[in-house]
Amino acid sequence: MPILVLAVLAGGFAIFSVAIAPFTGPKRWNRAKLDAYECGIEPTPQPVGGGRFPLKYMVTAMLFIVFDIEIIFLYPWAVSFAPLKNDAGGVLSSGLGVFALVEMLLFIVTVLVAYAYVWRRKGLDWD
Repeated sequence: MPILVLAVLAGGFAIFSVAIAPFTGPKRWNRAKLDAYECGIEPTPQPVGGGRFPLKYMVTAMLFIVFDIEIIFLYPWAVSFAPLKNDAGGVLSSGLGVFALVEMLLFIVTVLVAYAYVWRRKGLDWD
């Protein structure tokens, strides 16, 4: 129930923010405000229909997603890998066991192989 309430509050806040924005902000439009902004420099002209982006942007985005998923997978595993304790204060074995350790090592090796491949192919160089 608390998660449902939080989801309703978050959705209500998002809808309220989007709905009230046109009524609260200033409306003094000019050419400079409607132009694209590129870090304080004059925007470069683009061909009609957009231009082609270098492949490096997509490779970087995919690498970010891969390593982000790895972290999302590693964090709960590391938390649940803590040793279990019984009522007398003694330490029991881990809740996951050897199988989970082997699976995680295989996962890390797979990601490191992909990382080495990208590094070898110079996918991380921006020159």
